[in-house]
Amino acid sequence: MSSPDDDLALVRRRTLELYDTVTLLMLLGIAIMIAYAIHIGPLTSPGAQQSFGLAIALMALMGAVLFHVVDRTYRSWPLGRKFSPTPPGPVTLQSEVRFVKVLIFVLAAAAIAYVIGGLLA
Repeated sequence: MSSPDDDLALVRRRTLELYDTVTLLMLLGIAIMIAYAIHIGPLTSPGAQQSFGLAIALMALMGAVLFHVVDRTYRSWPLGRKFSPTPPGPVTLQSEVRFVKVLIFVLAAAAIAYVIGGLLA
């Protein structure tokens, strides 16, 4: 049977391995993006907009990986959670009314911005 200290050391090692792997992948992704940016040249050349879009997509993918690592580390942190999230409150009539009011306000603001944009253009 393993002791709690051995389990804690195992979790710490796995967490550090996860950090090392993600750091290596992020550095590799940054290096690929730098090489790609040097290769495509200015954004006014043909096909550069698509290449720039691919670079942005790679950055979004790296951001998603980073978010996943932070979430996974939080869930398996070797020292335990420092706080627990609050449970969501019940859905009441008042909260539904507040949601509808905010939705109406956002739609009205968008409609006003659309009309003003149409008048200015």
